[in-house]
Amino acid sequence: MSIASFIHKYGLLLPGLVAIALAAGIAGFRVSENLGLAELQRTGTQRLEVYATSLNRQIDKYAYFPATLGLERDVIDLVARGKPLTDTVNRYLEQLNHRAGTLSIYLLDRQGHVVATSNWNRPDSFIGEDLSYRSYFTDGMRGRPGRLFGIGITRGEPGYYLSSPLLANGEVVGVAVVKVSLEQLEQSWATVEVPVIVTDQNGVVILASVSSWKFTTLRPLPDQERRRLERSLQYNARPLPSLGLTREEAFDENAVLVRLALPSDVDGGSKLSGNFLAQTAPMGDTGWSLTVLSPAGEVRAIAWTRAALAAIASAFVGILLVLLDQRRRHLRDRLRAREALQRAHDELERKVEERTRTLRAAQDELVHAAKLATIGQISAGLAHELNQPLAALRTLSGNAVKFLRRGDIATAESNLDRIGSIVDGMGTLTNQLKSFARKSSGMPGPVDVRRAVDNALFLLDQRLRRANVTITTEIGAEMTALCDANRLEQVMVNLIANALDAIEGIAAPMLRIRGRREATRVIVEVHDNGPGLPEDVREHLFEPFFTTKESNRGLGLGLAISLEIVHHFSGTLSGANHPEGGAVFTVALPAADIGETPWATTSRS
Repeated sequence: MSIASFIHKYGLLLPGLVAIALAAGIAGFRVSENLGLAELQRTGTQRLEVYATSLNRQIDKYAYFPATLGLERDVIDLVARGKPLTDTVNRYLEQLNHRAGTLSIYLLDRQGHVVATSNWNRPDSFIGEDLSYRSYFTDGMRGRPGRLFGIGITRGEPGYYLSSPLLANGEVVGVAVVKVSLEQLEQSWATVEVPVIVTDQNGVVILASVSSWKFTTLRPLPDQERRRLERSLQYNARPLPSLGLTREEAFDENAVLVRLALPSDVDGGSKLSGNFLAQTAPMGDTGWSLTVLSPAGEVRAIAWTRAALAAIASAFVGILLVLLDQRRRHLRDRLRAREALQRAHDELERKVEERTRTLRAAQDELVHAAKLATIGQISAGLAHELNQPLAALRTLSGNAVKFLRRGDIATAESNLDRIGSIVDGMGTLTNQLKSFARKSSGMPGPVDVRRAVDNALFLLDQRLRRANVTITTEIGAEMTALCDANRLEQVMVNLIANALDAIEGIAAPMLRIRGRREATRVIVEVHDNGPGLPEDVREHLFEPFFTTKESNRGLGLGLAISLEIVHHFSGTLSGANHPEGGAVFTVALPAADIGETPWATTSRS
């Protein structure tokens, strides 16, 4: 069935099936996504409670620690009255810091200078530092506890600072500060299934289950806000890049769908990205917010899968009916197409066979035409070869008549015998010429290579003698190739004639024809001592109508036809420059299964 007929028949049914499938898919996606996100929200709420409890427990453990320092008389005397108790208080703070497991404990006077510290005997001691710019000092001097998460400017170590005012006679005389590390809590979060972060009142991530997320911001900071934070030294000049959270849509009051695309300088090898359900809860009076990022990509993937299943299920029955009807029609059309294809195949076979016969006939005519052209080229030599015997015949026959009149029978018989020998020689020449000119069947068979070469040399004998060419043949007497004798002679005539053209005008022209057996191939080489083949000629050597001769000395078809003849008998023909000089053409043909004799070498000039 064609597309047009299919649309015409089912044009009204298909839009309905598509609409039903789309509606079912959209509804299935929404329901599945909402159910999945609701379940994800319930799990996230439980995680929020667990993480908030663990964080509050860690902070509350040290909440009242700074206030207990105000109960020590030596501490109050040192801060309020400046009594020389620094060493005693320093050692006390050092021991207390070691027992409590805090990062550091130190005391500030009314001006915000450190007067005693637990790291008093270390090179990076806080003694004498001015920390009046810290918010926990300001809160303490106002008589209330201070809380701050920041990075120390001396050691660059992040921590949670807790401060408490020191009172003497109801007056604030200084501030006690305890710095606590929350690293252990972060390490426990690093093993959780979903990312969790804690942000301060500035929107800066101060705690994270992914270490590379610390000290990033939930949103890009304005320049004014960034300069304010830099002046406060709360984050010790950290760059505070954006985390890359983008709000997509609100799911609930405390749950938002966000997309996380981490910048390269924040990724840190975590490879966390995609859609998340962000749930946030405030952390009491600290001003912090705890956020759990539950991966929502799997929820959406499941929703899309269920939507696809719903769409497929809704359209399955209708599509099945359409397919059954289509299959019935398809089988019928397939039978018709097979019959038409068979008819076309038969017609194509007939045309191919007819065309093959036509091409083969044209090829045979071309080969025969090339023979006739070769005969035309050697006709002048043949005419000379016949003119001399004809002149001798005229002279001998006339003399024989005269001797008969004189009664000299013996001399007349001698002249007649010489006439017979001359006629036999002329007959041999014409028979050889007639044999070369006849059309051959082109069927392969065992061919004596030596005989084919000798016949070619015989046809070109006049040119060889006129050019005074020294010929050397090295061919086994019974070396046989599987080809057609007449066409092999034509190839040899073409190659030898080309060699004669190449050595024309050379002082000592030489032509060497060598034949050998290599495994299942018979190799024949025609080597001349001419100038060789230039590179630009070798590239076009076997192209039809390519010739370096004058326009009246050939059409450039000899090598092209020779190559076609050799290929027809599963052979190869190539031309190259010989290492000893001159050009060499090599013919390789399949060998016939007939034994051959050792080398037979002949040489003549």
